[in-house]
Amino acid sequence: MEIPTAAELFSLEGRSVLITGGTGALGSDMVRFLAGCGACVGVLARDPARAEALRQGLPATVAGRILPLQGDVLQPETLQAAVDEMARAFGHIDALVNGAGGNQPNATTAPDRSFFDLPPEALRALVDLNLMGTIQPCQIVGRHLAHQGEGVIVNIASVNALRPLTRIPAYAAAKAAVTNFTQWLAVHLAQEYSPRIRVNAIAPGFFFGEQNRYLLTDRQTGALTPRGQTILAHTPMARFGQPADLLGTLLWLLSPASAFVTGIVVPVDGGFSAFGGV
Repeated sequence: MEIPTAAELFSLEGRSVLITGGTGALGSDMVRFLAGCGACVGVLARDPARAEALRQGLPATVAGRILPLQGDVLQPETLQAAVDEMARAFGHIDALVNGAGGNQPNATTAPDRSFFDLPPEALRALVDLNLMGTIQPCQIVGRHLAHQGEGVIVNIASVNALRPLTRIPAYAAAKAAVTNFTQWLAVHLAQEYSPRIRVNAIAPGFFFGEQNRYLLTDRQTGALTPRGQTILAHTPMARFGQPADLLGTLLWLLSPASAFVTGIVVPVDGGFSAFGGV
């Protein structure tokens, strides 16, 4: 058997990837990275102008591989239209990265916001965004992958799915459901359609973003909040993640290097999920 080179194992040349949530803090770096690796990248966004902005400042050859697409992960008709447009533009779709998701303050407990008083509509909105916003793209793109008999899906879960955290009950529950769904879908697609369709998830740890910045640092001073201090105290690598920390794992899961990997959830968390606190 001939041993492949690293370049062959990790190549994305000629592959096309649809990313939801690609205009976010983590997703935008994923878009630029994958386009730089030679992939054609469709960026689903409710505001295509934000996806268009990702191309600014990139070399023309890289920018030309990024396709802004209008759509909403909670509106299946817009998802289908975006998938159809991407298939026409690139000829095929090889992979889906489900990056859309997030938390919101009115579904988060606080000294002045009891769990018992969290509004049902806020909790439901978070479950819809994080869980249904993953399932529905998997249905629409998954049908395309099933038809062609191969492809890759990477869901973005959270370390909160592996170890529930205080204050964010709906977000943690929804992300836990994403990890369960990832494993279910991996088995379903492999057994019912093709063993060459793989489904995995990445569980990021604590990364700075606009949604959590002021949970982790003080708005006035920039110093760590007590919550931020606790997180770092339980992260063996003693730092928060940077967007680039996710890219190697993403490349591995999308590329032929992980051809025999499906149904797993990979923590990228600086050791947080491995640390028992003592």
